[in-house]
Amino acid sequence: MPSSKEIHLKSRPRGLPTADNFEFVEVDVSEPGENEVLVQNIYMSVDPYMRGRMREDFALGEVLAGGAVGKVVASKHNDFQAGDYVSNFSGWREYFLSNGEDLTKVDASLAPLSCYLGVLGMPGLTAYGGLLVTGELKDGETVFVSAASGAVGSVVGQIAKVKGCTVIGSAGSDEKVAELINEFGFDHAFNYKTADPLTELRKAAPDGIDVYFENVGGIQLEAALTHMKINGRIPICGMISTYNDAGTASPGPRNLTETIYKFITMKGFVVSGFGAQQPQFVEDMAGWIKSGEVKYHETIFDGIDSAPTAFMGLFDGTNNGKMLVQLADQ
Repeated sequence: MPSSKEIHLKSRPRGLPTADNFEFVEVDVSEPGENEVLVQNIYMSVDPYMRGRMREDFALGEVLAGGAVGKVVASKHNDFQAGDYVSNFSGWREYFLSNGEDLTKVDASLAPLSCYLGVLGMPGLTAYGGLLVTGELKDGETVFVSAASGAVGSVVGQIAKVKGCTVIGSAGSDEKVAELINEFGFDHAFNYKTADPLTELRKAAPDGIDVYFENVGGIQLEAALTHMKINGRIPICGMISTYNDAGTASPGPRNLTETIYKFITMKGFVVSGFGAQQPQFVEDMAGWIKSGEVKYHETIFDGIDSAPTAFMGLFDGTNNGKMLVQLADQ
């Protein structure tokens, strides 16, 4: 009967999360009963959307939840056997019992296991569905992606390149800008901390942009609205610039009138809306990874004790690509 360390939400963050908002708890985990499996998590994910859930959704004094991939170490369930690799939503803990309903088998021979939390997982499907379904991307269009070096943004840009598009990206450092161009194949990229977004968009795409994949909000959204083409689309994935506002209202874009005469569509989405696209996504993405058309980066912290630090690092640019915590050896 293994003991398992897990992380609880101790208090609700105001502004940027701190270590004081988290609490480490050690619990005993029982052997599986009838129709149960015992899973040891190997990798867990930390993602920006979790910050919003800390306002109300996550209960105080209870274990946090997030994406993870693990290995079945014991099973009394007909559909799973010891040694199976599974994705789950029971991250922020080392071991857990499941009735199998929340588990999905993954093929560790198709790609590295960590990919099922990144390019082959929720961020990858978010990029795929957000761009192709919500964004209604057409081959050869011009695309602007904010937070383009992140786990979602970097995949968005590369899918757009596969589709023959001109791609512009923003990132938070000169090193990440160089990476977007030299490694991920973006046509133009800029450091939003030192450059004016509207000036950069006009320089890179004189005729305007067709799709703005929104991850940030604020001044970058304003710049995109100003420079959109007629019938432009803005799939809204997130607005990380507002996630840590400490009880104050975030200023909205001042130029929403741009949507009127340009017939611009702005539409929010969440990854759960793309279940129907999941099989095609896995087929396409596995092929793109194999061919080298899609590359990816991961920032991996070691041990569950480092999970809060990894999570907080999402908001200061610590991560390069997908932010993960490794809990055990594969």
